[in-house]
Amino acid sequence: MTHKTTARETVLDAFERVISDRGERAATLDAVAAEAGVSKGGLLYHFSSKSDLVDGLVERLGRLGAEDLVVLRDAPEGIVRRFIRSSVVVGTPFDNTYLAVARLAQSGVYPAANDALGSIESGWRSLIEESVGDAAVAKLVLLVSDGLYYNAALFPGAVTPTPAADLDGVIDALEAFARTRAN
Repeated sequence: MTHKTTARETVLDAFERVISDRGERAATLDAVAAEAGVSKGGLLYHFSSKSDLVDGLVERLGRLGAEDLVVLRDAPEGIVRRFIRSSVVVGTPFDNTYLAVARLAQSGVYPAANDALGSIESGWRSLIEESVGDAAVAKLVLLVSDGLYYNAALFPGAVTPTPAADLDGVIDALEAFARTRAN
């Protein structure tokens, strides 16, 4: 079955690309319409303002974040292993939306973007803490993940991707640390 992309989603995809490629200030309604290949009137039919586009992107991130939490919770290899491994995966719909919302948050103009990112992190932190049984270890897992993600997202091609064996070593160390804290 082929997934049909709606015009609304096409416009949001374009907004996401403009933000990620050129920055929040470049994401004008005209620029987004041009990127989406629609008239400005076509864009305005779905989103009456840039603020509405931001709200649409924040809503998308919330939906994708909720889906990510389900995948993490159900991961057969365990939450921490899945979370750390997913930290080096870029270019997914979740990643693309996350990066665009992070750029909006950096602008300081869209508190909803900051709230959305905080909500995603809170969900991850709760799930990881539930898994490891320790708030400090959960925070450590998040920080390690942030570092891995930073390198994967901001230096594609410039930094060799983290090999699976190195990730296994990091995960093993985190899990061993969690066990020592539990004793």
